[in-house]
Amino acid sequence: MPVLPLLQIDAFTTEPLSGNPCAVIFDADELSVEMMQKIAREMNLSETAFVMASDNADFRARYFTPVEEIPLAGHPTIATTHALVESGRFPFSGGSKIMQLELQVGIIPVKISGQSAQEAIYTMSQKKPQFLKSWQPEQVCPAFGLTAADLLPDVPIQTVSTGTPQLMIPVKNQHILHAIELDIPRYIELRANGDFFSTHIFCLPGLEKGQTFARHFVTPPDLIEDPFTGSATGGMGAYLWHYGIIDSPIFVAEQGHWMGRPGRAQVEVIGQRSDIETVKVGGPAKTVVRGELLL
Repeated sequence: MPVLPLLQIDAFTTEPLSGNPCAVIFDADELSVEMMQKIAREMNLSETAFVMASDNADFRARYFTPVEEIPLAGHPTIATTHALVESGRFPFSGGSKIMQLELQVGIIPVKISGQSAQEAIYTMSQKKPQFLKSWQPEQVCPAFGLTAADLLPDVPIQTVSTGTPQLMIPVKNQHILHAIELDIPRYIELRANGDFFSTHIFCLPGLEKGQTFARHFVTPPDLIEDPFTGSATGGMGAYLWHYGIIDSPIFVAEQGHWMGRPGRAQVEVIGQRSDIETVKVGGPAKTVVRGELLL
């Protein structure tokens, strides 16, 4: 019976039991995809990360929700990097260092910076943004209890991908964002006929110190709402910069506060509005569980 070490990490926070939790399973090279999926269902978190050896990067990782694999995700990338640093598998004693992490979408560089491993900030560079399908309000709004009047004017509802395609819906204010009620059957149908993995709904300004605040919805039987979504924050940053909604390509994104799990990320969009090269999304992480997985 294999015994695999694991850590549970809260990403995009310095406070335990905040941000977004991710289970990180080490030494997963011999696990089948079926077993990874079963373990992710057992963990029952937004994502579970499985760390393996790589011939092309420092490490390889695969991410699973409780019901399916996801090609790229932000908070598991931050959590996995933190877990590798804290466990000593990737030595870091301060300064700045780059980890190359091989994911399903390719190799993602993650910058580790800070005076020590305990104070490190982890910043991932996401894939070049792709601006995909645009949607009409009547196609999308009913699934969230929204109307066309709730939307930020003069910009589209659009699927954007920085590694994982996600539906971007900008709304006018926090009151509208807070009042969203997911119509699950309609949302399942929308996603089944769409080109996106999940949905990011956001407004300006942030709730506390940030420039944006967001809610993120996934599809049951996965957990319905995600506390902090790093990949979608990257897509949101690309969207905001591309359509001229923000004046600066550097900003702070907030998410999860209404779920009792506040998270915050530093975002930097690299490139011209018409030709974005990458979006950098970074934040701290905190270990909350150390243990072993008994199979």
